Amino acid sequence: MIETLSVLVPHVKALHVTALSVWCAALIALPLMLALHDPAIAQADYTRVRRSTHLTFTFLMTPMAVIAVISGTWLIFLREAFVPWLFLKLVFVGAMVAFHAWLGNILVRVAETSGMHRPPPPLPLVFGVMVPILAVITLVTAKPDLGDIRFPDWLSTPRDQSLPFDVPSR
Repeated sequence: MIETLSVLVPHVKALHVTALSVWCAALIALPLMLALHDPAIAQADYTRVRRSTHLTFTFLMTPMAVIAVISGTWLIFLREAFVPWLFLKLVFVGAMVAFHAWLGNILVRVAETSGMHRPPPPLPLVFGVMVPILAVITLVTAKPDLGDIRFPDWLSTPRDQSLPFDVPSR
């Protein structure tokens, strides 16, 4: 089955790279946009800034994140890429997802506490999100051989034990 789907790999990869590029750009741009939430500006300008940040998060950043994660998951199985560098990359993708959720939290707090909540300064946020983005790019382009990393036996060998909880039957 996987062999017949291998013709889709270039298309899924193009979708993944496109979605990831837009998602990363939005992860960098949204902290800069949040910095424009200043209660001292006129109401019309505040409304415009609020609407643009909300629309960017809701209709651009989040759908691109979902598409990037889903297409990336498909690529893992289509390419059968179960290698150590990929699992390290997934740790950094998890950091990007956590940052995405944190930005959503900041956006909601700014919107619901008008004039009372100030977003954090944008530069530490931008530099902070650049770490996992650059780590993902580095791992994908370098594909380092991390085979020398030794995992403990309890992680690398089957234990032949049942789960510590009851599994419901169907």
